[in-house]
Amino acid sequence: MENKKVWLVTGASKGLGLELVNQLLQAGHAVAATSRSIDELKQAVGHHSTDFLPLTVELAAEASVSKAINATVKQFGQIDVVVNNAGYGQLGSLEEVTNDEARSNFEVNVFGMLNVIRQVMPHLRQQQSGHIINVSSIAGITGSFPGWGIYCATKFAVEGLSESLAAEVAPFGVKVTIVEPGYFRTEFLSSGSMRVAQEQLSEYELVRESEALHREHIRGNQPGDPKKAVAAIIGVANTSNPPLHLLLGQDAYDLANSKIQAVQQDMENWKAVTLATGFTSIDAITRS
Repeated sequence: MENKKVWLVTGASKGLGLELVNQLLQAGHAVAATSRSIDELKQAVGHHSTDFLPLTVELAAEASVSKAINATVKQFGQIDVVVNNAGYGQLGSLEEVTNDEARSNFEVNVFGMLNVIRQVMPHLRQQQSGHIINVSSIAGITGSFPGWGIYCATKFAVEGLSESLAAEVAPFGVKVTIVEPGYFRTEFLSSGSMRVAQEQLSEYELVRESEALHREHIRGNQPGDPKKAVAAIIGVANTSNPPLHLLLGQDAYDLANSKIQAVQQDMENWKAVTLATGFTSIDAITRS
């Protein structure tokens, strides 16, 4: 295949990651896919060929990540596209979520991604090419979701590190795209991809309502089609000038617009206070 690429996809045994692997293999690309359980990954993909390399990886362990990336380069000769998809949701108010629960969410959603970036960049720099796609969320743009504070914080971190990464690696010919999905009909809201704070406080009625809403109404009725989301990601990876931010879903688009408008409104309402915090010309004369 003329445009055949080598893809590395983390968190590939379910959800968008699994759909991505399947579509890539069907299109004839070479795919290295990671999961904590290689048996679960193999069973989910059900594909056996030299173009598919299933890998067991503990993203929190840098040595495990390094071993997987080296194995990918050894089998395929290079890596063209890296998709940092692995992650999970953490529900619970900021008062309820324990230190261990919060740190665990950051360990996978943020530091696991950093481990992949840190280990793959030497190969991409040597190639002077590549595309890193970091899967964030609309929750990385707006955090006004009761009970989702820690998860939102991990995704805000993904946004910030990805924007800096894009600026750092541009001289090496490496592109960066942040994927910001809304609600897509995957297993994300299932028990395997969602954790709830073990210690709950009855006073947080809004958080309990949010948990019930996601469990009883949103799960299984998400408006986004995973197949179309993955097709969009693959399409962006095939363009010569991919976007830094890729919103997916009408809900994501609308929520991002609302956030931008709210920030602009605060900026204008408080512009006088904002601009009054600098040194005045009289201050400058006095100092001189």
